Amino acid sequence: MTTSTALARSAYKTLEPFHVTAYFNPELGAAYEDTGLDGHAWYVGARAAPMGPCAPSVVAAAFYNFNPVLIERAWPAAVAVGLETVSDRRWTLLDSVLGTALGSLAADPALATLAGRLGDIGDTASFAGRPLAAAWHSAARPETPHLALWHSITVLREWRGDGHLAALIDAELDPTEAAVFHEADRTTPQHGRRALGKRITQLTRQWSESEWGSAAERLATRGLLTMSAEGETLTDSGVELDQHIEDRTDIMASAVWKNVPDAEQLITSARPYVKAVIDAGFLPGTKKKAS
Repeated sequence: MTTSTALARSAYKTLEPFHVTAYFNPELGAAYEDTGLDGHAWYVGARAAPMGPCAPSVVAAAFYNFNPVLIERAWPAAVAVGLETVSDRRWTLLDSVLGTALGSLAADPALATLAGRLGDIGDTASFAGRPLAAAWHSAARPETPHLALWHSITVLREWRGDGHLAALIDAELDPTEAAVFHEADRTTPQHGRRALGKRITQLTRQWSESEWGSAAERLATRGLLTMSAEGETLTDSGVELDQHIEDRTDIMASAVWKNVPDAEQLITSARPYVKAVIDAGFLPGTKKKAS
């Protein structure tokens, strides 16, 4: 029998590509142009819109490893455009991108069933200490099946993510350190982590070279990584902490999968839809499947 912790890990690895379609797709440029937002303001606005027009510091807290200076600039820009406007444009974008990627699968009745079941699981969750997930859960789930599936997956994804932030806090990794730690080289690949690389992480999270270097030095002082001209590499202690963080994240994410008798079947049934998105070739590290 698969444990709820293993189910949490399997769900994350399986469903994550479907979720990140909102933030990596070929139609983002048009969304930027339509809203007048740059890439940072669009991302922050599209992801945090369900939180409502709160203070930038609240969004920065929920995003954790993004530079608060970035959020202080990007969030007010999205609020000024209108969070409902940003949200509506995000749904239009996703309808087009997911609809195209899924093709005939978008009309598969099983897709609507899966969206409903994952939504039911999210409805049973406790959102105490999980503010971003709570915000997404409070947002209306679209009726269009592939959008409903994206929403249901996003609630569960951000629910896990809020727990991951708790694990980072427990590991005493501040926001900059968390970014550096995540992108540091490992001697062997671990737990299917999705690294963006230092350059992309600095660009998207807006940490300067000085801020990055200072964080790396603090981590090196703790014996968690080594620094060289080629970059940062986790030490054995760093690898051990990395695995501990992932294990704690899985444990904290497991509660939502307890007492779900069809959990394995649900995760398995999501794979054809996720595969269709991956085969579309627009996500980082993927190539379009030859037709």
